[in-house]
Amino acid sequence: MSGSAGTGVKRKRPTPAKSQRRRSRELALQGLYQWFITAGDVDAIDAQLREHEGYEKVDSVHFDSLLRGCIEHAAALDAALARHVDRKTTELSPIEHAALLIGAYELMHCLDIPYKVVINEAVELAKAFGGTDGHKYVNGVLDKVAADLRPEEVRAARPA
Repeated sequence: MSGSAGTGVKRKRPTPAKSQRRRSRELALQGLYQWFITAGDVDAIDAQLREHEGYEKVDSVHFDSLLRGCIEHAAALDAALARHVDRKTTELSPIEHAALLIGAYELMHCLDIPYKVVINEAVELAKAFGGTDGHKYVNGVLDKVAADLRPEEVRAARPA
């Protein structure tokens, strides 16, 4: 019976707690956004984000890897994305671009994270921080990038 003690009132499911990795991705997205907008120094951005309330709940190793890795490898990541985007990556919204960079970085460098998880996490970033349908774009692009970067894993996961 749904509801609370037969009252017909539906209980709202509790929102699951965010994982440390999800928090790392959110903070890295904010750092990448700042980097896009201000062209700021990565060390200064990193230091500022470490002051962020709730930083202690972040997987700091993954955060460091994402923020610094996405910035250091931005050209290679953009090249992987370029085959599947409909415009220059510099013309994407900064949020979509950051979510795509994080997804592409994890697809390339975090092979312990299943590709479906990588895509889902990037889509969740776009839903939380981006425009109305940005998450659909992120999903479509990363699905194609995953097929390029992890062809065996993608092939094994898809129905024959």
